[in-house]
Amino acid sequence: MQQSNKGNYQDFLRQLATLAAIVVAFAINVISNIFPLNGLNIGEISNTVFKKVLIIPANYAFAIWGLIYLGLFVFGIYQFLPNQKHDSDLRKTGYFLVIASLAQSVWVYLFLSRLFILSVVAMFSILLPLIGTYLRLGIGINPVSRFTKWCVHFPISIYLGWISVATIVNVACALYFQGWNGWGISDIMWTIIMAVIATAIAAVIAIQRGDIAYTGVIVWALLAIAVKQWNNSTLKVVALLCAIALVGIVFIKNRSFQRS
Repeated sequence: MQQSNKGNYQDFLRQLATLAAIVVAFAINVISNIFPLNGLNIGEISNTVFKKVLIIPANYAFAIWGLIYLGLFVFGIYQFLPNQKHDSDLRKTGYFLVIASLAQSVWVYLFLSRLFILSVVAMFSILLPLIGTYLRLGIGINPVSRFTKWCVHFPISIYLGWISVATIVNVACALYFQGWNGWGISDIMWTIIMAVIATAIAAVIAIQRGDIAYTGVIVWALLAIAVKQWNNSTLKVVALLCAIALVGIVFIKNRSFQRS
């Protein structure tokens, strides 16, 4: 009985810490846009300091944060439901989401302070715990109910998908700010390379796990890159082709799944 009570208490602490970290990250994100540090919010820095960084998606793409935080709040509430309080899969994730949410808050401060190299460190501190959460939940591999998929798997997949894109963009911005010459490779070619890498990762996840949510986020980002670079025929075509390829892979994968 004592062991059971201890387990219940530890689960409650994890659940409370997870929800609190999500709330804090959301609050800091909102405050940073209303009262931006040093006068410019994240979007304004992207559109001014990094206006020449070609991999940055069009402004509208960042509206996905609304969906991300909606999903995270759903996740945070879901874990408190009576049937989920002692869920073994959620228990496996430990405090990974807490770390990711707190790192998200730190990243906002570092980026607004224009400490871009340190912001890359913070970004990886978001990415790695999310990868750990994704793998421990077995998203796309472990069979779960539709309710769990909507409340747990989709929120994590969407968050990880966008942070995967954000990591690439963040590294590109930090290197640009440091005056990196790209080893003699043109900005357009580097943008193509990064878009192809993001597409390849999403393709592997789509094929191995059939994760529509993660793949959909990458498609969303690629289309936003195409929109922003609409006057650059090379980048526009590459981004659109990558997006079409991912949609095709998801379609074929789902057709194969339905037949089996």
